[in-house]
Amino acid sequence: MTAKSNGLHRSPAALSPCPPAPAPAGPDEEGTELSTTRTCSTQDEASSELQRGAPVAGGEQPAAPLFQGRRALARIVRLVLVLRDWASKSLHEEQQRPDPFLERFQGPELQMVAADAGSDPEDAETEEKSKKKKWQIFVVDPAGDWYYRWLAVIAVPVLYNWCLLVARACFSDLQKTYVVLWLVLDYVSDCIYIGDIVIRLRTGFLEQGLLVKDLKKLRDNYIHTLQFKLDVLSILPTDLAYFAVGLHRPELRFNRLLHFSRMFEFFDRTETRTSYPNIFRISNLVLYILVIIHWNACIYYAISKAIGFGEDSWVYPNITDPEYGYLTREYVYCLYWSTLTLTTIGETPPPVRDEEYLFVIFDFLIGVLIFATIVGNVGSMISNMNATRAEFQAKIDAIKHYMQFRKVSKDMETKVIKWFDYLWTNKKAVDEREVLKNLPDKLRAEIAINVHLETLKKVRIFQDCEAGLLVELVLKLRPQVFSPGDYICRKGDIGKEMYIIKEGKLAVVADDGTTQYALLTAGGCFGEISILNIKGSKMGNRRTANIRSLGYSDLFCLSKEDLMEAVTEYPDAKKVLEERGREILTKEGLLDESAAEASMEGKSVEEKLDRLALNLDTLHTRFGRLLTEYNDAQMKLKQRITVLESQLRQQDLEDFFSDSSDSLP
Repeated sequence: MTAKSNGLHRSPAALSPCPPAPAPAGPDEEGTELSTTRTCSTQDEASSELQRGAPVAGGEQPAAPLFQGRRALARIVRLVLVLRDWASKSLHEEQQRPDPFLERFQGPELQMVAADAGSDPEDAETEEKSKKKKWQIFVVDPAGDWYYRWLAVIAVPVLYNWCLLVARACFSDLQKTYVVLWLVLDYVSDCIYIGDIVIRLRTGFLEQGLLVKDLKKLRDNYIHTLQFKLDVLSILPTDLAYFAVGLHRPELRFNRLLHFSRMFEFFDRTETRTSYPNIFRISNLVLYILVIIHWNACIYYAISKAIGFGEDSWVYPNITDPEYGYLTREYVYCLYWSTLTLTTIGETPPPVRDEEYLFVIFDFLIGVLIFATIVGNVGSMISNMNATRAEFQAKIDAIKHYMQFRKVSKDMETKVIKWFDYLWTNKKAVDEREVLKNLPDKLRAEIAINVHLETLKKVRIFQDCEAGLLVELVLKLRPQVFSPGDYICRKGDIGKEMYIIKEGKLAVVADDGTTQYALLTAGGCFGEISILNIKGSKMGNRRTANIRSLGYSDLFCLSKEDLMEAVTEYPDAKKVLEERGREILTKEGLLDESAAEASMEGKSVEEKLDRLALNLDTLHTRFGRLLTEYNDAQMKLKQRITVLESQLRQQDLEDFFSDSSDSLP
């Protein structure tokens, strides 16, 4: 019974006491003490687990089975929590891990920013001071996303005022039914207007290509514009006249319509930012037309109210008639009349009074302009949407005409047409160079790297190259598409280009075109051996294999002239390419080692001669500098001697005149 406790057997580990940790004699022994303590605690935990999991001795029942079940459940929950923390930590580290391939394209400034972004602020007071300082110099960048989001916010109250103010002024039932709602919306829009003026006072502008952040300059630049005067007029508290005329006079707030420029600015920026500009232009045009029709409907109702409802056949019918006496029918009827009039469809009651004739004439003129605008804009938008297709179809038609004129075989004609169909179906008919020709080289390189990044990552020769060389090579790559069965190169042909596979599969085949030796997939490159002019190659600058496209293949082509021009400034990259070419030639037995060694010796002699010429140029430059310094020193010495001689002559003359004056009686 001495080995039992609460009905459970003790394990030997539990009976053996943990040896006491020796007192630390210095800082070197602290780690020993800690490790001993950890070992002891681990043994205690293991022994307690053995105690909890030990079998019941001699058929004895556990003292507290429910308690043990809870402890087992607690251990399971603790294990789940540990696993969850480990998984979240691993995921966070994976997300924070940088891409080494992309790091080479980031400048030192971007890398420093990325490093600072991951570090937490150490001093809370410094962080608060920096926040206050940032608020003091808070300037909105008009090209930033925050400014664009603010334009979206301010466009809502502007559109609200342009649509509902005139409706509330003309349809009195609309104003009286929802008066509380209109008051809330009106003053919320006023607050947004005031906030927009504050934002404008802190909106930067470019001066000599830099964003101006001087608050005084920003304030003066905004205050001296016409827009500032319109913005101030738009927030004048004209609705204070409510106290004199009552709440049902929304026309007192018509000055809020002067803030319209922000809505147009939002539309312009959205048209620039959206990926579907033609659809946005059509939607924008429809919105303008609907607003004009809405205003015309409200004016028609107001004229009918001024003349008298039901006075003649042209005005709105008498509102005492239940069929025309409720708000929805009033607005829908007026909107229908306005639509028929402005679209010049007609079928409306003819005017009776002179003022009615004038209003209808004015509406017809506006309707003609609207109709012409719709036809012109929609036609140009449809033309722009189909411009790429029309240009592509013109190319196909020209080639078809040429093949028919030259009586090309049907098989070849079908092959060409299928090739064009593949280009259009897979959206590869756009000439990238033509589209990006107006961009500077740096932006073109960044776009090309982002577009072709996955392909470049797979190319082995690019993994060890400098970022500058990659940029130059990317700008020189030309996309090419090959049809199934096309030979990209044949053995023995003179090599003028190297190829990088972007998409598709190529086969290295024998001379019969059927036997496959190897398969090339995306990211592979070939053809560099024949354009590198490797010394000792038995094939010279000729192709060493037959490569055929199995299906449609997208390749990047790099010409020999472009490659040599690029690697001239990067000798290390050239060495890497040549070494890889020698390895391939040695593996295939196409490298003459004696000729390669002779070329290396000749190359070493050439390098020595180049080094000697460089040293001679350096010595010549230094000698010229020393000669220039010697001539300058000689000139200064001569000037100094001349000054001393003049001083001596002056001194001799003074002595002579003093002696002569002394000799006179």
